[in-house]
Amino acid sequence: MTAQITRLRDDLAAVRDAALAAVRPGPLVADRVAVVAGELLLDGRPLDPPVAVGRGRIMVVGGGKAAAGMAAGLVEVLVAGGVAAERITGVVSVPGGSGRRLAGVEVRATRPPAENLPTPAVVAATREMLALVATLGPEDLAVAVVSGGGSALVAAPRQGITLEDKIAVTRFLSGAGADITALNVVRQAASDVKGGGLARACTAGRLLVLVLSDVIGDPLGVIASGPCMPVAAPAAAALAVLERFGAVDVAPTFTAMLRAESAAAVANRSATGACPGSWTTPRGCGVDHVLLGTNTTAVEAAAQVAERLGYEVAIRPAAPGTSEPAEHVGRRLAHEGLALVEATRADGRPRAIVEGGEAIVRLPADHGRGGRNQQTVAATLAELLVSGACWPPDLLVASLGTDGEDGPTTAAGGLADAGVADRTRALGLDVASAVARCDALPLLEATGGLVVTGPTGTNVADVRIVLVRPPS
Repeated sequence: MTAQITRLRDDLAAVRDAALAAVRPGPLVADRVAVVAGELLLDGRPLDPPVAVGRGRIMVVGGGKAAAGMAAGLVEVLVAGGVAAERITGVVSVPGGSGRRLAGVEVRATRPPAENLPTPAVVAATREMLALVATLGPEDLAVAVVSGGGSALVAAPRQGITLEDKIAVTRFLSGAGADITALNVVRQAASDVKGGGLARACTAGRLLVLVLSDVIGDPLGVIASGPCMPVAAPAAAALAVLERFGAVDVAPTFTAMLRAESAAAVANRSATGACPGSWTTPRGCGVDHVLLGTNTTAVEAAAQVAERLGYEVAIRPAAPGTSEPAEHVGRRLAHEGLALVEATRADGRPRAIVEGGEAIVRLPADHGRGGRNQQTVAATLAELLVSGACWPPDLLVASLGTDGEDGPTTAAGGLADAGVADRTRALGLDVASAVARCDALPLLEATGGLVVTGPTGTNVADVRIVLVRPPS
């Protein structure tokens, strides 16, 4: 490996680490939430109306890939503020490897690592959460920790819908290229806990919802399928998604239920409009959402470090409402990288692009292994190598999942640089076929292009990084 490749990879690691550090859930909670003189403060100010924590129980529930760190940060804040540990209880659902005990809060591992689908253990934990929050009284406080990955970690299928049906529909829609918003619309319609179900079950006086967003644009009703946000006409919206992606026959019982409920909603015109982040449930529980961090938080932190490393940085926060296929993203980054190379060679100034997003992937029937970030990088590689071009030695392109799990793999994503390109050619690997079959993992594994961080304990979608540095 040349000194230039090593320098670019070292810079990538520094930029990546900055992105992840900025969205560590524990510090984010501690920066925003405090307890002073028995009162809960947000950003140094009381909530409206104020929340007293000097009496009553505090119940912590929720789930997601960042939920363990969020719960740990919250318990630390509460205890530091004088709340007795025995007054704090609850259950939080997290991926394998993240389980722990925090005061009276059980952070329970309910699904294996790198398998982003609900399990019977997820359902059991979720039913327990629903039962626990229904035992609270007016002087009690419930806190829900909600993050990306929560849709698969907080799940309670409605009566008449099996867990197998939910998994089958989710897999089909994911493979057909449905984005997270479409997926979560369907999940809400199939669930007792999503779309505000957790909040509706709560009988506490207040419910504080701490949110770390993995959805571009940060819609509270979509992140983790909105367990504490009510949804208008979920059946009609879910049916529209199934019809758009040709999924109506995947789970016929579920589809029939949606059709009946959609027709009834039209006849009764009983659907309500969208609700803000602060609202009151029919049981009288006051709900407040607090957005702790987003994809933009990670992108801006990464860009700051790139600038400190000497790069002239183009910062691109992800645009809400865009669903760009991974192959399109990869081809675009290839050409943008070449343009940066040309500019840098002209004036000698290092240049970088740091952007956020979450690409979509449409799986062919005979698909291989990988995730959307690996697919993006493979497409970048293919755009140059298939045309016969040489990969510039001063260019690196990477796409990384901030959760450390890219699709059903243990890699966070991948990178392409001159070393990966040379190894691809030396091994005679068919890059175009790898892209066409969504089989990027073996390609990047063989060429040294996989980026493996392990589970990061956070999740704010993806960060893409293009670095161009002239030889020193």
